[in-house]
Amino acid sequence: MTTTELLSAPTNDDRSPSGDRGGSRAVVIGGGFGGMAAALRLRARGYEVELVERCDELGGRAQVFERDGFVFDAGPTVITAPFLFYELFELFGENLDDHIDLRPVEPWYRFRFHDGRTFDYGGTLEQTCEEIARFDPRDVQGYQQLVAMSKQIFDVGFTALADRPFDKFRTMVKLLPQLIRLRSDRSVFSLVKKHLKHPLLRQAFSIQPLLVGGNPFDTTSIYSLIHYLERKWGVHFPMGGTGALVQGLVGLMERQGIRIRTGTTVRRIETVGRQATGVRLEDGEVLPADVVVSNADAPHLYKNMVDGPKRRWTPRRLDNMKYSMGLFVLYFGTDRTYDDVAHHTIWMGKRYRSLLRDIFHRKVLAADFSLYLHRPTATDPSMAPEGCDSFYVLSPVPNLQSGIDWEEQAESYGDRILEALEKTMMPGLRSSLSVRFHMTPADFKGRYLSAHGSGFSIQPILRQSAWFRFHNRSEEVDNLYLVGASTHPGAGLPGVVSSAKVLDRIVPAARRS
Repeated sequence: MTTTELLSAPTNDDRSPSGDRGGSRAVVIGGGFGGMAAALRLRARGYEVELVERCDELGGRAQVFERDGFVFDAGPTVITAPFLFYELFELFGENLDDHIDLRPVEPWYRFRFHDGRTFDYGGTLEQTCEEIARFDPRDVQGYQQLVAMSKQIFDVGFTALADRPFDKFRTMVKLLPQLIRLRSDRSVFSLVKKHLKHPLLRQAFSIQPLLVGGNPFDTTSIYSLIHYLERKWGVHFPMGGTGALVQGLVGLMERQGIRIRTGTTVRRIETVGRQATGVRLEDGEVLPADVVVSNADAPHLYKNMVDGPKRRWTPRRLDNMKYSMGLFVLYFGTDRTYDDVAHHTIWMGKRYRSLLRDIFHRKVLAADFSLYLHRPTATDPSMAPEGCDSFYVLSPVPNLQSGIDWEEQAESYGDRILEALEKTMMPGLRSSLSVRFHMTPADFKGRYLSAHGSGFSIQPILRQSAWFRFHNRSEEVDNLYLVGASTHPGAGLPGVVSSAKVLDRIVPAARRS
């Protein structure tokens, strides 16, 4: 176990730990982006904060792997809504730009379809419309209508509600007229299909739910707000990788005196009656707290870390929830560069709806796939040795409810992916490999304690969104709060960072010493 206690914050304001000894204490479980944002927001409100992370480094799924001079971001690589990260620095009178070099990426994504055609998405609205016109000029107007509809959904689903708690049903009731008006009962694909005619464009503009763990044919059209979110702020990448963004937040926490423990697992929530009083670590140590915030996967939290009978999140209810797909992630470095490969590539297989059915419903590992290929060296060559490229390729796969034996399947599945990339867009790939390794849904379960090894916790279907999702204020234990992908407003970096923002509305003010 490694432990870092950081008590170096200035002593001239209310945020100083030496100034609030005997004040309110908060323990944050999990150092993903939701947990780090929660720790900072509680610290800004005067809490003495201790953050406990299971992995050896903070970041949650945003771990960093280094192999032979290659640097690989383990998880999230697409930064949207950067203002949410700027806000965290502004809480303490700092500017993110002084610590992190965040750069826009264009195109946002390059789609490569099974017939070899490509579509660059991103940049100005005019540039996107020019690309669309190459496929079907009639879809230019349809796309503009889709963006307008996405803005309406964004104004409700993100601007007005992303940082509001949904722990009271009356909040949902007040929202119903707007949800009905926006036809939130429709799926993302149904909404896209209404506006676009070309089948390949329908695929390109409906894949966004996969970024938050959902099937485009099942996910509520509320998540079509992602179109406008990307249009409003673009897509960004921190120089040095997503890990550099994590380190920037770690530095901010250090400067504000937040205690950080890594390599430490919380066994359970300590309670007196139904009130949280702290957490017990695996080694038996108890960390007392007035407030406990969990960035752990909520199904794991309620099944394994909260004792006693449950009022809402019973084991049966948790078992019956719909969980996101799993992720197979193949990391590799090459001894040459592929200069014509974009920073973000969406490699679309021949099948779309039936492949998603295999992944989400039939839960079988298909012979084919669609892929997300990340080439950070397109923006930051320092992430690989000189003259080399760093990559990861992500394939949505069934979660562990499928029964797939990944020890048996992983190597050959990775071989098929490399073969497909070599045949279509990366000639000589397999003979150019310098480094190769992978993560599977089994790794997600073991490393992150993710239920069923799901990549994004529960699916963002309508009956698991807003009030129906895990609440940021626990119903099971008083003084226990939840942030992260499984809670409102949902998965993805904007969602998990916004979940911490909800705490400002529901966590009581810190007690002064």
